[in-house]
Amino acid sequence: MQRLHEDMNLLVIKIDKMTSLLLNIKQRIENYKSLKYIIENLNRHLDRYSVVDDLLDFIFNLIAHQRGNCLLYLVDTLKQKLYLFATRREDERTLVKAKEGDIFDLWVIRHTNSLLVEDARSDFRFDFGAIEKSSQRAIGSLISSPLLSQDKLLGIIRIDNPLTNVYNQEDLRLLGVIADFAAVAIENTKLLEEAKELAIKDSLTGCFTKNYLIERLTDEFLRNIKESKYLSILMVDIDHFKLYNDKFGHIAGDLVLKEIGQLLNKIVKDRGMVFRFGGEEFCILLPHTDKKNALFIAQNIVESVRQKIIFLRRYKTSVTVSIGLACAPEDAILEDELIFKADYRLYQAKQKGRDRVCYV
Repeated sequence: MQRLHEDMNLLVIKIDKMTSLLLNIKQRIENYKSLKYIIENLNRHLDRYSVVDDLLDFIFNLIAHQRGNCLLYLVDTLKQKLYLFATRREDERTLVKAKEGDIFDLWVIRHTNSLLVEDARSDFRFDFGAIEKSSQRAIGSLISSPLLSQDKLLGIIRIDNPLTNVYNQEDLRLLGVIADFAAVAIENTKLLEEAKELAIKDSLTGCFTKNYLIERLTDEFLRNIKESKYLSILMVDIDHFKLYNDKFGHIAGDLVLKEIGQLLNKIVKDRGMVFRFGGEEFCILLPHTDKKNALFIAQNIVESVRQKIIFLRRYKTSVTVSIGLACAPEDAILEDELIFKADYRLYQAKQKGRDRVCYV
């Protein structure tokens, strides 16, 4: 009887282990079914924001179970630094202080390998005191995986939690598989964005092309009419550009166009878009901008161009610009009419002596 009881106890332990293993296998099957869905979904997206949104939603639900924080960092190729691109947080009030990554992210970058930290306090690889000082939120455990495409680091996916021993090797393995597919999807969207930018950007000035202006103007007109907002447009022309070209040569003329294009983009920034309309003429689209604010921007452009020194073969040269301004719906209710009004006022600015803005 005693031997039978011992055998029964061993069998119960064995059954519990097998049951636990069976549950783990079922969970893995469900995870990889979900993984198949996310892979198919990621490949349908053509822009990076959509890819990242779906990716973080998937990871935050499947692995993090909507607990803790899920962070995605991308690499700024110019600065060669990480920057926080998107997050999912259990508590939206949680602050992520490390916008360029922390000690854990630097470890992943340095080793280009996945990282599992079961207990941040006792992990000998990291100085927990330094972590507590640098972070505004508690970090007890985490998993992180690099986004690698052809051995090139694109970024990092990371999940952390204030509690310890939340994640295990299986979670890390699943995150690593997701990261591999995500890296390909993000790289593809990046290549598509670059190809699109080449198609809509003027190679000399860095401004958008005239064809793209027509597309954007139609979209902005429809949006502004629907939202009852203002839409202003500036037609900018470099004064006496033909004389400048004849005097200094076409290479010098190209340099001036490039310098003026960069200056216009610097002044306008995120308030609008700068297009090369043709030859020495530029067009600036200013959504949600009334005539008063558009006039302020136009006068700033005239003054800034007048003061700008352009060096040609060690000689100081300068140019001026004339600007025509029109605003919808005050001046026009159709996009063609808006361009015509701005172009007519540019002609007036030329007739009145150049180096000025005409807006009525």
